[in-house]
Amino acid sequence: MAGMTVLVTGVTRYLGSALAGRLAADPRVDRVIGVDATMPEPAARARMGTAEFARTDIRNPLIARVLEAAEVDTVVHASASATPASSAARSMVKEMNVIGTMQLLAACQRSPGVRNLVVRSTTAVYGASSRDPAIFTETTRPRSEPTRGPGRDAVDIEGYIRGFGRRRPDVRIAVPRLADILGPTVLTPLTRYLSLSPLVPTILGLDARLQVVHERDAVGVLEHLALGDFAGTVNVAGDGSLMLGQAIRRAGRVPFPVPGIAVGGLGRAFRALRIGGFSAEQLRALTAGRVVDTTVLKEEAGYQPEFSTMAAFDDFARTLTPAVHPDLIRSAEQRLAHTLRLDTGPDQVDAPEAEGRLP
Repeated sequence: MAGMTVLVTGVTRYLGSALAGRLAADPRVDRVIGVDATMPEPAARARMGTAEFARTDIRNPLIARVLEAAEVDTVVHASASATPASSAARSMVKEMNVIGTMQLLAACQRSPGVRNLVVRSTTAVYGASSRDPAIFTETTRPRSEPTRGPGRDAVDIEGYIRGFGRRRPDVRIAVPRLADILGPTVLTPLTRYLSLSPLVPTILGLDARLQVVHERDAVGVLEHLALGDFAGTVNVAGDGSLMLGQAIRRAGRVPFPVPGIAVGGLGRAFRALRIGGFSAEQLRALTAGRVVDTTVLKEEAGYQPEFSTMAAFDDFARTLTPAVHPDLIRSAEQRLAHTLRLDTGPDQVDAPEAEGRLP
C-alpha cells in the first residue's frame, strides 16, 4: 500500500477533516488532498494536519482534473449522505449529496488511476417502520423505504454506486452504512435534539431504541476501509442500544411526551421561536428505532469499534450542562417504583421469602 494518494471530500466538517489528518499521518500514504466547496475553519484545518486542501466543488466536473493532476488512486467520499444543519439548508445538502456524488463518480469512472473507492452511507437507508425487524443486516430489505431526507439521498447514492461498480469492476468499492454519529465534537440533528433543555419532545406511548457510532469510530472505520481490502456494504455502529427515554434522562433532560398528531404543530412552533434541534420529520424517524447487526464489520471488514452505544452517548452527554441532574431523576424513579412496589432490585427482596420461610 506504500505510495497511496488519497482524496477526501467534505473536509470542512469533523468527519472529513479528522479522516484527512489521520490518513496524512499514516506511513502507507504519500499524499492526502482534502476538497470542499468552502474553506475549512481553523479547527478543521488543524485536524487535517499535513493534508493538502483544494477548494473544489464536487458538483463541478472540474473535480476530474484534480483526480488526474494528483494521480489519485483512492477516493473517500466522506461528505456523502450528510445531514442538513437546518430545514432551510435541506435543498443545498440534497444537491451536494446527490448531484455531487454523481459528478464525483463520473470523474472516478474517467480516471484510470482510481483503484479504491469508499463512500459513506447511513443506516437510514433501512427506513423507519413499526413493522421493522429487531435487527437489520446488510441484506435486509426495508419494510418502509425512506422517501425524503438523508435516507432517501443515501438510497439514491447507493444506486449510483452499484451502477459505477458495473462500469468499473476493477475498482474496489466499500460502502459503510453509519448509524447516527455522536461525540463531543460533531454537530448533527441528533446532537441538537438531545441538547434541547430542559424538556425534550417525544411521542406519547412510544420509546424507540437508539443505536449510535462514536465520532472516533466513524473516522476510524473510514480510515480502515480506505487502507484495507474489504469490498462491499457494511453496517457501522457501537455495540448495544439505548431506549430514547433513557438517553434523554442520561443527558440530564426530561422527556416531554406529546401526542403523535401534535408533532407537526410543535415543530412549527419551535421554528417560529427559532429553537433549533427539533423537526417533526426527525422525531418521527426516532419513533420506530433502528438497530443493525455489526457482524460483517467485525468479522469480514476486521474493525472493532472502540465505543459501545452507551459509551458513545455518555461521551457526548459529558459536553452538556444537565438541566436536571441524572441522579435526581434516577432517585425519583426509584422512590416511585418503591412506592408502587415495582422495584425488583436486591434491596427490595422480601427477607422471609429469601430465607425460604412463609411470612
